[in-house]
Amino acid sequence: MSSLSNFTLDISDLSLVGKGLNRPESVLVEKNGTVWTSSGQGGVTRIDPNGQQENLGDLGGEANGLAMDKEGNFYVANIGDGNVYKLYRDGHREVVLSEIDGNPLGSVNYVFIDSKDRLWVSVLTRTIPWFPAINTGKADGYIIRIDQQGAQIVADNILFCNEIRMDAREEYLYAAETMANHILRFPVREDGSLGEREIFGPEDLGQGAVVDGFAFDAEGNLWVTTITRNGLMIITPEGKAHTVFEDPQTEAIDRAMDKIKTGELTPEGLFACMGQNIQFPTSVAFGGPDLKTVYMGSLGMTHLLSFKSPVAGLPMYHWR
Repeated sequence: MSSLSNFTLDISDLSLVGKGLNRPESVLVEKNGTVWTSSGQGGVTRIDPNGQQENLGDLGGEANGLAMDKEGNFYVANIGDGNVYKLYRDGHREVVLSEIDGNPLGSVNYVFIDSKDRLWVSVLTRTIPWFPAINTGKADGYIIRIDQQGAQIVADNILFCNEIRMDAREEYLYAAETMANHILRFPVREDGSLGEREIFGPEDLGQGAVVDGFAFDAEGNLWVTTITRNGLMIITPEGKAHTVFEDPQTEAIDRAMDKIKTGELTPEGLFACMGQNIQFPTSVAFGGPDLKTVYMGSLGMTHLLSFKSPVAGLPMYHWR
């Protein structure tokens, strides 16, 4: 049984990191304690251990998911313009992928690098901008693998495909199926193709438990953000889920979920779900010298959240 089966936090246990951040959706942490977060201004923001901040890059659109390669450069999923970029430490950029099979990518969401240097890309929906697709119920999100053979769609028909990651042994590729309120996983074959999908953990994490980002710890627990409940859950390796903390606006959540069913949700109705203390947490990253400091990104705050975990995180590609 997971040692975190009963782990919870109070909102007062959370610390704030950074200031004046713009849509800090995705977070990466380096071994030296430097924290990087995506910026709604189209680049990344560096937060030094002493608190000093600096912006890097100007991609336009809205930078969303981040990955770091072994040289310390970034891959950026730009949900605003539908491109995947490589952003170098000196600030120059190049487009890695802008279309597949002759079609625009759509609302590119996240990027992940595995131990074989393959780049995996999730696309929320084929629609840009992404918000109207919430009301259609159309499962047109998908996953791309980029390797030496090029770019290929390896999974399709996902209802808002958000963050993607592999477990420690890279036996499965996990994906947040955002508007279905659960996590999917796919067996990863030796050639990089994916097997049949299955739901990992509960089929439905609860009313308004719209999943966004997640990260593994060293025990195999999955730390999952529930963006519209302004919360964080843990799914244990046994598939049991519980809430670590949340700051829900219950009436606003109920209204928003009803509006989605009728295809009438507006941005204002979604934003009404923001909590009083926490607003739309999105991503989870482990850092610190012992990998027990947790950082969380957000779509609605101008800072990151942070707290201490009793269990170390699974090292990301750039830590190994």
